[in-house]
Amino acid sequence: MAGGGGTRFWPLSRKDLPKQLLNLTGKDLMVNETIDRLDGNVDKDDIFVVTNVTQAGLMLEATSGRVKADHILAEPAARNTAACIGYAAMEILKKYGDGVMCILPSDHYIKKTDVYKKVIKDAIRVAEETEALVTIGIQPTFPSTGYGYIRHNETRVDDCYYSVKQFVEKPNLQKAKEYILSGEYLWNSGMFVWKASVIMRYFEQLLPDIYKCLEQIGGAMNTEREKDVITEVYPVIPKISIDYGIMERAEKVLVLEGDFGWSDVGSWDALEALYDKDNHGNITYGEQIHIDTHDCIIYAKSKLVTTIGLENTIVVETEDAVLVCDKNRAQEVKNIVEALEERNKPQYL
Repeated sequence: MAGGGGTRFWPLSRKDLPKQLLNLTGKDLMVNETIDRLDGNVDKDDIFVVTNVTQAGLMLEATSGRVKADHILAEPAARNTAACIGYAAMEILKKYGDGVMCILPSDHYIKKTDVYKKVIKDAIRVAEETEALVTIGIQPTFPSTGYGYIRHNETRVDDCYYSVKQFVEKPNLQKAKEYILSGEYLWNSGMFVWKASVIMRYFEQLLPDIYKCLEQIGGAMNTEREKDVITEVYPVIPKISIDYGIMERAEKVLVLEGDFGWSDVGSWDALEALYDKDNHGNITYGEQIHIDTHDCIIYAKSKLVTTIGLENTIVVETEDAVLVCDKNRAQEVKNIVEALEERNKPQYL
């Protein structure tokens, strides 16, 4: 899934260069790191990318040599994750008849790749054997209020997976602490594994309006009408996430536990998971000079950035904009993007 805008990474992330097309780790673009991690689990010829039509050209260029050109699926409108996943499932059913799908966000960071590959392998096997919806939960490392949680049964089946009791929205701090102490909760990573036919049955049962739209699109696939039908039907698909629409209501959901150094890299403060800190607790990128500066995240793209007496602050410099933000309010950077839209400043978006 690669259609998001990554607004919390403004001003580095823009509409024409979203987070998944950025190199935040210093190794490669985030979408390419996601693709490369699948080596050994999924054949390169079987990888699909769902993105926004406005980003499709850039995505095609960025993933050249990794993803087939006709496996870049372009959404003509953003309709949330249920539509995105349903579109991909229909494409797989039409191309392969059926198949196990691994649905992965394109902009996550994984530190322990070998452990991750093992979990994905196990999840594929469980999806094949159980006809269930399988998700991957992350072993919590602190009482996060920024992630949703998955509550599971106490007993692990075959030393591999748990049955899911419920999905829980982002909690307050006290609740998050209780979840950690109970040992019954995992972070909701947004990674899923299931058969395309199984998820399509859930669409028919639980999201019939979306299912009808997907059937229309599927009926036109591999014909000269495909593009026109997608352009006509996709924008009227109801907006809903896969979590709300299906996962929270499905009868049989299983979760595998992942402990592989995961971060959703959702905002600037997430760089703490990607980079080592200096002796003063700072994370820095680019040319910089700092005096009496502590516990900051400072990203310099093109200019020398200097600071004196700064603490717990995010500073980001790009060619046309500068962000200065309290590190505790990193999630609110998206409000800057909204303000720019309200003030009709498209040159900064």
